[in-house]
Amino acid sequence: MRRVRYEVSGGPEVLFLEEVDIPTPGPGELLVRTAAVGVTLPVVRKVREAREPVALGGEVAGEVVAVGEGVTRCRVGDRVTGLVFGHGYADYALLHSSMASPVPDGASAVDAVALVRSGLVAYGALEAARPAAGEAALVTGAASGVGHLALQMAQLKGASRVVAAVSAPDGAVFAAKDAFLRGLGADDVLRYDDLADEERRGKRLGDGADYCLDAVGGELLTPAVRSLAPHGRLVAYSSGGGTVEAYDLLVGAKSVIGFQMRIVAQGRPELYETWRQELWRLHGAGLLKPAVHAEFGLADAAKAHEVIEGRANLGKVVLIP
Repeated sequence: MRRVRYEVSGGPEVLFLEEVDIPTPGPGELLVRTAAVGVTLPVVRKVREAREPVALGGEVAGEVVAVGEGVTRCRVGDRVTGLVFGHGYADYALLHSSMASPVPDGASAVDAVALVRSGLVAYGALEAARPAAGEAALVTGAASGVGHLALQMAQLKGASRVVAAVSAPDGAVFAAKDAFLRGLGADDVLRYDDLADEERRGKRLGDGADYCLDAVGGELLTPAVRSLAPHGRLVAYSSGGGTVEAYDLLVGAKSVIGFQMRIVAQGRPELYETWRQELWRLHGAGLLKPAVHAEFGLADAAKAHEVIEGRANLGKVVLIP
């Protein structure tokens, strides 16, 4: 089978395609013939920043072709989607059965990759924020695979105003993101520089957001916290790190909440399943619209990473083996 790998850290150019044996599922594992693979910013970051090469994992969707010992909730022929922690950029991937979710009839593998994993992260982050109807929301990384779904879900939760914040390396990229996000219902679209500048932030956000879903972290974390209204909540679900000054929390009685999907999937599987079913219900009702920016073959994985690194994507970037 084909698999994408790299041996030294760097940009997209370090990725290469190799031929390897099809893996054998171990206890609790599924062997999935991949039909779609989601490309995410955390994986792109690992390729550039990890000290040692790591497996290119992430969201996959496809057909179960073999099951390991002890698997009872899935069988050969099932169409599933889930998060792979080993090699996912491949013709076949090993998916632990606890992370697998069924793909409904009529839904494509691309639908599943664009909706389920990214949607679950967006849904969970929003739940962690404890939103109330009539509150103002701020969503960073708003044009990403997760962000554009989080924006829509905040509206569905009754947000009075949803402000999207995005990176914009140039005016053309910002214009595209602005049109994309306003088309999804954003009330305003800001550059990250607008959040970092106190005067511009005040003009655009007024008294601030009641909650922020932060997909970026790093240097944006501090201005994101300062963008909150008194008693505001920031949910950090990014791999970008960052630190917060205690004073910034104390002065407005604000809070920062961490969210990780893996903890929910493995520790509270019943909640994970409830969220998954709700995502498909919202999608089926036409209330939640996942967007796919582009599809690439495995041999063009580097091009997919270039889109993510260039912060140019409008929605999900997908590999089609």
